[in-house]
Amino acid sequence: MHRLGLIILCGWLLPITAYCQEAVADSLNPKVITRSTMIGIGGTNVLDTYLSNEHFKGLGGSFLSTIERQREGKRWSTLMEHEANFSTVKDRHNNKNELEGAYNFYWGKLYAWNLAEGRLRLQAGGVANVSLGFIYNTANGNNPAQARAHLNLMPAGVVSYRFMLFNKQWVARYELLLSLCGIQFSPNYGQSYYEIFNRGNYDHNIVATTFVSAPEWRNLLTIDTQLSRRITLRVGYLGNIQQSKVNNLRQHIWTHRFLIGITKRFSITNRAL
Repeated sequence: MHRLGLIILCGWLLPITAYCQEAVADSLNPKVITRSTMIGIGGTNVLDTYLSNEHFKGLGGSFLSTIERQREGKRWSTLMEHEANFSTVKDRHNNKNELEGAYNFYWGKLYAWNLAEGRLRLQAGGVANVSLGFIYNTANGNNPAQARAHLNLMPAGVVSYRFMLFNKQWVARYELLLSLCGIQFSPNYGQSYYEIFNRGNYDHNIVATTFVSAPEWRNLLTIDTQLSRRITLRVGYLGNIQQSKVNNLRQHIWTHRFLIGITKRFSITNRAL
């Protein structure tokens, strides 16, 4: 009985010991964090048939914060992005105005392959996107605003390439996110927000979406050049093509932004278990 008890105890302790050893090893590996903060300006194209059948075009601004965390020597990394947009757009006759704004949060995991002696880096994985926003038509008396809310699961791919130019190190990076499936809030055709929120008349207002009914194509192209050992100048382009056709209503938000900002890269070593 004593031997059996000892065997059971050892079998129970071995996985815990292995986990602790792995945790200690991970804690001694520095966590490399790349943080980028950018602002941008560019064109916006808006269509929302709940508010108007007109296409609206104008200018908008964006704020983009990107954080990537990875343990040194590990292939998996965590990507987080905060994106805020605001635009003022007009119809083609300059008679009507709309205001458009949105906040997007992206969180995902990426797996990396390093090629060409570390100069070329390929990453692939998946990202979850939560988006909240609005469109406000200043000319509408009834139902002047449209709320926007969706949750998307998105395949993600990133390509980075390091090279020397003018005796400086440069990094070109391209990030692509595509919609796969999700859920979206939408009023139904002819349904007012008063019916939804005051009278509680649900009419298929939470809709399951796919890359067919709500395609999205988000591109982020950046180029980095070092200003100092820790600070890097980053310029780039952000293009986000969002479309949907649900509940007999069509909507698209196309944004194009030229970005500029600062990138910092640093390491954190956690020596406590």
